[in-house]
Amino acid sequence: MNLEDYFSPLPDSFAIKKEVWQSSQIGSLISIHCENYFPDISNCKIAIFSVPEFEGSQNSESETKCKIREEFFELHNFDFPNLADLGVMKISSTRKQTFHEIENICTELIKIDVLPIIIGGGNDISYAVYKSYASLNKFITFTSIDSKFDLGLKKDYLSSDSYMSKIISHSPSFLFQFVNIGYQTYYNSPIAISMLNDMNFESVRLGTIQEALETAEPILRNTDFLSFDISAISSAFASANKYANPNGLNGPEACKLAFYAGISDKLTSFGLFEYNQNLDNTKLTAKLLSQIIWYFVQGFSKRRKELVPNLKNCVKYNVSLDDGKNEIIFYKSKLSARWWMGVPFFNKDKSKKETYFVACSYLDYETSLKGEVPDRWIRTYYKLTS
Repeated sequence: MNLEDYFSPLPDSFAIKKEVWQSSQIGSLISIHCENYFPDISNCKIAIFSVPEFEGSQNSESETKCKIREEFFELHNFDFPNLADLGVMKISSTRKQTFHEIENICTELIKIDVLPIIIGGGNDISYAVYKSYASLNKFITFTSIDSKFDLGLKKDYLSSDSYMSKIISHSPSFLFQFVNIGYQTYYNSPIAISMLNDMNFESVRLGTIQEALETAEPILRNTDFLSFDISAISSAFASANKYANPNGLNGPEACKLAFYAGISDKLTSFGLFEYNQNLDNTKLTAKLLSQIIWYFVQGFSKRRKELVPNLKNCVKYNVSLDDGKNEIIFYKSKLSARWWMGVPFFNKDKSKKETYFVACSYLDYETSLKGEVPDRWIRTYYKLTS
């Protein structure tokens, strides 16, 4: 696969600026797709590209400027991994073909252990990214930071409002778990909330996250693909979006969530969707989104290679339940102070009992000490045994 065929280069202005950026600024260090040059990604850990595909969204893009990049390249590098900017993805004559090509690009990057950062485009691009994991036969946890679940109806046209139903109904399914962070109750029907609970999926209200932002860390540590719809951010901080509304995450909260995602050893793709640069005259939204990407990359640079707990470097806690009839085993890393729970299950032929390690928090441990089984343990158990 020749990745260069799928992308248009960035404007010449970026190549010109490369000579004047300070040595510590990202623009002087990132490998950029410009005219007559395409980045060598063999030594890169992260590849950024934008997808100006808005057919399923109320947002659009007519300007040729790349406002997020303009802001991101101005920021300073703090021991970041090697980065590449592949440029702007070429949109095909049909939407189906464009989505297939997004799938192929992400499949290729994930396969060679290069993390794609996708700057959208409509949030329905998430469906194409999900299919890249399906093509790799990889079961994933998909997390969406969004004010809505975007379920729509199964029969609905693929759009930013309905893509999630397409993922859920995709056959064969490679969706191990779905988590929504930051939903706003009044934008989601009680039926949708109940349906997600019945499927043992997880949804966390905006107010819950804002009261204790650290509760998102284990969620993002369990995540393979994070989709961030900027409508989850308050319009006071990100107004360049047709779906913007007054309530939502603030700037520091959005950046902290991005950091949690970046530091997750499990996460292998990140999408930032629904930015409408035509509405961003002040560039304030571009500034925030560039900082979200910066915090994500900073988190990535601090990964500890703790995809699963190294049991030799963990403190083990056995918590008895039901008068000693059952127990939950917790593990706390001596290196990072992060927590996991062990969830026992039998393999496919029922011949061997194994343990699935699910990231959790100290709050889950405290819950078990009260004699209650943490919701995250229950959901994971049913996913493994159903």
